[in-house]
Amino acid sequence: MKTYNYSALSPEENRELLKRPKIDFTSIFGTVQPILDAVETDGDEAVKKFTQKFDGVNLDSVVINPKEVEVSLDEETKKAIDLAFDNIFRFHKAQFQEPIEVETMPGVRCMKVARPIERVGLYVPGGTAILPSSAMMLSIPALIAGCTTKVLATPPQKDGTVAPEIIYIAKKAEVDQVLLAGGAQAVAAMAFGTQTVSKVDKIFGPGNQYVTAAKMILQNSEAQISIDMPAGPSEVLVVADAQANPAYVAADLLSQAEHGKDSQVVLVATSDFDLDALNKELEDQLNQLPRKEIAKQSLSHSYSIVVDSVEEAFSFSNQYAPEHLIVNVKDAEFHTEKIINAGSVFLGQLTPESVGDYASGTNHTLPTYGYARMYSGVNLAAYQKSVTMQSLTEEGLKNIGPAVEKLAELEELQAHKNAVSLRLKNIEHSTSNKEH
Repeated sequence: MKTYNYSALSPEENRELLKRPKIDFTSIFGTVQPILDAVETDGDEAVKKFTQKFDGVNLDSVVINPKEVEVSLDEETKKAIDLAFDNIFRFHKAQFQEPIEVETMPGVRCMKVARPIERVGLYVPGGTAILPSSAMMLSIPALIAGCTTKVLATPPQKDGTVAPEIIYIAKKAEVDQVLLAGGAQAVAAMAFGTQTVSKVDKIFGPGNQYVTAAKMILQNSEAQISIDMPAGPSEVLVVADAQANPAYVAADLLSQAEHGKDSQVVLVATSDFDLDALNKELEDQLNQLPRKEIAKQSLSHSYSIVVDSVEEAFSFSNQYAPEHLIVNVKDAEFHTEKIINAGSVFLGQLTPESVGDYASGTNHTLPTYGYARMYSGVNLAAYQKSVTMQSLTEEGLKNIGPAVEKLAELEELQAHKNAVSLRLKNIEHSTSNKEH
């Protein structure tokens, strides 16, 4: 990893460091669009064709009902899943917001209530490894929110089945359908609906560049869906000072680097942090990793920055807006007010990013590529929409009506004014009759 001195960076050099590894979306969109078009036209048959082409699996049916599938898991695996499931459930359940009710003026009552997004698609990547953690992160909030249709898409295994861990989670989270497909074809099937796949209104979940491109295209199409967020390769930024254990810092950097060759890891260290010890730890730990070649490629476009103070570290971090931010400094929790842009934050020497990936309770589906400046990670509210309501009494309409009439006049919307004026006249007439 190349090392830079923060105070010596020119504005141009600083901007270059904030950039992520480039994604050629123009080329990717060109590859993905025909897949989306084929699934929209041919439905299940297109999903089967692309699953055979990309995954080498011939499917009889593209969906299964998880309730009808028997699963057998060893007790250790089941306990680990149950512990993580309970923590994630507990944290997301606590995010429920009570309805808001405000009397903005006498007789004018305004309310805001949350309602579930009825139909949701949950994309759980597969490929080189099963990801039960992603299945939990996406399905548990959907369960809590009360989404009525939950479709979980994941690439099938070579024998055409789904990993028992995923089925076990799907059962616990009351998922309605498991779609045996990955990639753009899975996203398209959920967005458009097919002969057997239920159409959804919003699609959640991480994926490769083709999945991300499919989500981005479909949210601007006649499929009329929304997505959780745009996403790029995974990333972490670690802030470290003299008290940080170089072995821990190296492990945290490598835990993100092994995600993929296009992942990026960044260290922002105060000048009293032991960089030499870190580099030795990186080399030693890297050589022990099964995915060391992937991690090595990731490290090749990663870097470290030396700062004069923790304040400078947070200044750079907020500009970078990392997906994961690890604050491995003395009294880490005293610095939380300085953190503005980050997907999820891990405070202190004993809080590795891995706990958030799996079991602490927070969600690991997070904005990457600098989108933490304006997007939140997946949370309960992402599965809901807010509905506002209002109710007026006679007193309320008399109080607010004249202002509405005047504003409607200014905008030359006579029917808007009439909707108020007619009611006010009836109230006035009714009051007059009662007085006589």
